[in-house]
Amino acid sequence: MLPRTIMGYVLQQSGMHQAALALLSVAVFALSAVPLELQRRIVNDAIGSGAVRTIFLLALAYAGVAILEQSFKLVLNVYRAWVSETAVRALRRTLHVQRMDVAAGSTETTGVEIAGVEIAMIVQEAEPIGGFVGVSISEPLLQGGILASVIGYMIYLEPWMAVLCPLFFLPQLVFVPLMQWAINRRAEARIRTLRDVSSGIASAVVDELDVPAESRRIDQVFALNMGIYKFKYSMNLAMNLMYYFSVAAALGVGGWFAVEGRIEVGTVVAIVSGLGKLNDPWGDFVNWAREFSVVGVKYRLFADVVNGMKGRP
Repeated sequence: MLPRTIMGYVLQQSGMHQAALALLSVAVFALSAVPLELQRRIVNDAIGSGAVRTIFLLALAYAGVAILEQSFKLVLNVYRAWVSETAVRALRRTLHVQRMDVAAGSTETTGVEIAGVEIAMIVQEAEPIGGFVGVSISEPLLQGGILASVIGYMIYLEPWMAVLCPLFFLPQLVFVPLMQWAINRRAEARIRTLRDVSSGIASAVVDELDVPAESRRIDQVFALNMGIYKFKYSMNLAMNLMYYFSVAAALGVGGWFAVEGRIEVGTVVAIVSGLGKLNDPWGDFVNWAREFSVVGVKYRLFADVVNGMKGRP
């Protein structure tokens, strides 16, 4: 019997591995603010004083931190992929076992209908569900940790960043959930329609294929997919605009403060670079939330079929 929720399945399938992935994520985000500080020191302290030896040492330190951070990321990504593929394999095996349990007792028509749904589940549905298992816990921990460390560092450099950062995030907290809700509705309708298409094709083995009905379903899938794309890319556009607006504000306010001598040029450089480091993890965090929401719908539909097959006489 599969758990009712996607996170229940994640913990059942890979609980110990999630703990190891979380530790690797902490190691990665613990290093995220270090390059910003090294960059600031190179621009302000080393170049300002003309100390060539210090410049080279800081540059080597920057390269060393980058190598260490990227090495941790490589291990993390490969480990995630292994956990995800293991979960995909387990889902497919579970589905086959349940299918074998009910195949002998099914009527010919019912068996064909189950086979049609099974085709859609094996080909399309198991992979995104299993793929999410690898990033289910480590991804929000990693990206949330990077966001917290970089924002904390920027506020430490300049307190007025405590005002700028919310301007970057708050609008997104309004439009992202609304647009994601619209995507989820279309994703669920798409899954149900594709299952109907698979069942219709499988039914053609014992019956004549209803070509007009199948054609309508295919057109419906096309329309649903296009609706998902429009919402998804519009969300990306709005998020990118929020990033560029925040960079423009940082350059304007930071440049003004630098001209008046209130902050150093290296601080402005570090803040703008920090905003760049915020954009990617924030985008990845939103993508994770989007995937969590959509995969939650897919998993619920998947579990309903598998658990229903188990209870079928």
